[in-house]
Amino acid sequence: MRLTLISLVLFISLTSTLFAQKDKPLPNPPESSNRLFYIQLVNGNVITYDANFVRAGQLHAKDPVHPYWIRYSNSEGGRIKELNAIQRNLAYGVTCKPLANEANAFDMVVVGYKKRRFKITTDSKGNPIAVFPINGKQNQLTKVFVKEEGGGLIPTILYVDLFGKDLKTGADVFERFVP
Repeated sequence: MRLTLISLVLFISLTSTLFAQKDKPLPNPPESSNRLFYIQLVNGNVITYDANFVRAGQLHAKDPVHPYWIRYSNSEGGRIKELNAIQRNLAYGVTCKPLANEANAFDMVVVGYKKRRFKITTDSKGNPIAVFPINGKQNQLTKVFVKEEGGGLIPTILYVDLFGKDLKTGADVFERFVP
């Protein structure tokens, strides 16, 4: 677990600027019908996780999730960029396996933090959702915010905020934890 946390911290720091933009609201990525969730960093950069479909409502069996950057820091203006090999294999990439007991559903982990697992599936309307434990209950994850300080190669992660929706009521849910 320590190695996983160190990997997560290291790669957040490698992809973040040294200082957060103070007094500026962080940009939100444009909405997408394929959006599962996104991770927002203190510098405004976003790692976005979108569903890959082979046809409407049917997730791609071998590659159901596409993680990529939307870069807002350093005047990049929302440029889309693929994860590099290090980011994909040690930090923000994902591994997905089909769930044996449920069609069109996958077990997913983000490689840099394997402590909590996702279920990737579609809702009753065919929209993609990431089901994830928030406050000890399975909910739809929509956003993650990582608060760090210190910059350099190994900054300190102060906390992680999870935002989502209750699967039954649609009510907003929130959890903050310190990794």
